[in-house]
Amino acid sequence: RNSRDPELKKLITERAAVIAAAVGEKVPLPHLEDLAGYTVEADPIASVASFIDHTILKTTATKADVDKLIEEAREHKFASICVNGGRAAQVMEGLKGSGVKTCCVIGFPLGAGTSGAKAAEAAELVQMGVDEIDMVINVGYMLDRDFVAALADIKAVAAACRQPERSAILKVILECGSYPEELHDQMIIDGCMLSAIAGADFVKTSTGFNNFGGATFHDVSLMKHCVGPSLSVKASGAVRDHATAVKVIELGASRIGASAGVQIVAGQTATSDY
Repeated sequence: RNSRDPELKKLITERAAVIAAAVGEKVPLPHLEDLAGYTVEADPIASVASFIDHTILKTTATKADVDKLIEEAREHKFASICVNGGRAAQVMEGLKGSGVKTCCVIGFPLGAGTSGAKAAEAAELVQMGVDEIDMVINVGYMLDRDFVAALADIKAVAAACRQPERSAILKVILECGSYPEELHDQMIIDGCMLSAIAGADFVKTSTGFNNFGGATFHDVSLMKHCVGPSLSVKASGAVRDHATAVKVIELGASRIGASAGVQIVAGQTATSDY
């Protein structure tokens, strides 16, 4: 279905009420009060590069691989470099003075660890100076429809990102491709509502791992209609060329997670999986 379909907007409103009742908290998204009249205002595109989280998350990433990423990010002025936590110090040191942010994933790529472990990982990275945290939602909790547990999991990480000394942006990876077809839209909506209640800053489509695929135009648009101007949307995985990047931005994405940032800005088509 088209994410602007009146029936889908009705579903968004209905699911917001269901989630609020299930967890006993109001969904803090003012645009839902007039969702029928809401239209997405896309971020202006001065430079596609400024939307890209230049990413390397593969198990085999070496110091040399990450150094190359740093050099590319400084040259093209990407929004951030996104890496696993073990490379955070290297990235922060290499990006000094560049204006490019450091982003790290946690609970990646499964999201199935304990909330305490996720929060501890996030807290350590924030204390180190990492600017942004991308956490994986507990997909199992979502499939169980255990909204209380799913919310508590996100809240634990959100609290770790809001420390007295410093804070970090929190993005919640919904792993949209993991949801069964008959519940696909509903579960994306539910994840968006829980992320908003938990105090996240972004919702993100995908890990790009686990064979669940990456961002789709439908999912990006649906997520933006769910969160409105209160949260941002990150499209990750499957954005491999400039035209696709522009399209997801027009649909409401404020960030793009891609290992193909250099090819995207050069107008080429990448063959990478992420």
